[in-house]
Amino acid sequence: MQGAIDDPSWGRRNNPDAERHIARLLEHWRARAWPVVHVQHVSREPHSTFRPGQPGVDFKPATAPGAGEPVVVKHTPSAFAGTELTALLEAQAIGQLVLTGFITNNSVETTARVAATLGFQVRVVADATATFDRRDLDGRLWSAEDVHALSLSNLSGEYATVVTTDQILDT
Repeated sequence: MQGAIDDPSWGRRNNPDAERHIARLLEHWRARAWPVVHVQHVSREPHSTFRPGQPGVDFKPATAPGAGEPVVVKHTPSAFAGTELTALLEAQAIGQLVLTGFITNNSVETTARVAATLGFQVRVVADATATFDRRDLDGRLWSAEDVHALSLSNLSGEYATVVTTDQILDT
């Protein structure tokens, strides 16, 4: 969860409670001393809200890394491409991932697909992820709610189990 997602250039988003749900999950994980890995997107695109030196690259305070929690820096939508994430997870014998964050149809979906392809058991937390309105190639505007729902549907089954924060916390 980085500040870049609050930039007005992204447009209207769904799920205004995503940060709150992520914070709840982090609190739950930290209370049990379960491993937490943060992924920070640092764009190489000159006009990106995630580019180095901009405030948008910083983590939001409510979901910022805690002491000792590793941060994996990525430059593409996948948290696995060109990063040490696979090695970090394998070194800790972690085979199950719970994914949260932004943007559902971009980084979340890409990371979930790659994780599943690499053999990880993936759960994507629907109410701890979010996206933005999006125009298709014909110019039709799709609501963030529709984009989010379709992205989660793309993942459900073959790549991930889609769950809610409460389902995770109740297990």
